[in-house]
Amino acid sequence: MEEDRYKNKYRTSSFRKPNWDYGSHGLYFVTICTHERIHYFGEINETCTETQGIVSLRETPIAEIARQNWLSIPQYHPYIELDEFVLMPNHLHGIVFINRPDKVNWEINKFGSQSQNLASIIRGYKSSVKKYATMNSIDFKWQSKYHDRVIRDEKEYQNITYYIAENPTRWKSDPDNILFSP
Repeated sequence: MEEDRYKNKYRTSSFRKPNWDYGSHGLYFVTICTHERIHYFGEINETCTETQGIVSLRETPIAEIARQNWLSIPQYHPYIELDEFVLMPNHLHGIVFINRPDKVNWEINKFGSQSQNLASIIRGYKSSVKKYATMNSIDFKWQSKYHDRVIRDEKEYQNITYYIAENPTRWKSDPDNILFSP
């Protein structure tokens, strides 16, 4: 049990896929949540039209920055391509494509400083949004971790893109739709 402790405290195990290089060529489904699921990004707005209901996020100023900064990730990481993405009141979902087919050195997921991999991309993104909030006196916090899944095949990719696109329509029944506001 000694290996489960650090500074005499228990550590949580990693959510990352063991023996996987998170800087390797591939698609990654990412979910990033706000601290305590607080609705920092706004509220879901349902608008009825003659033909269909339209569900969208009525964004707060920090949501606008979160969206802009997400979409600008490829400017800072030219090997990144972004796919489906949705911003919700207390989280975001996105697919990140690390386009590095010529990467030859395999570096498994490890603890410590990392660069040019999924962890460094998400860390930079979260940091940029938090920095903007701090500099503009906006109350905002991220959850300390994020969730990811390596997308393994076309069927899984199709299921995830559908899930992301339909996420706003399921908001009313989402268990994370707890009425917390900043």
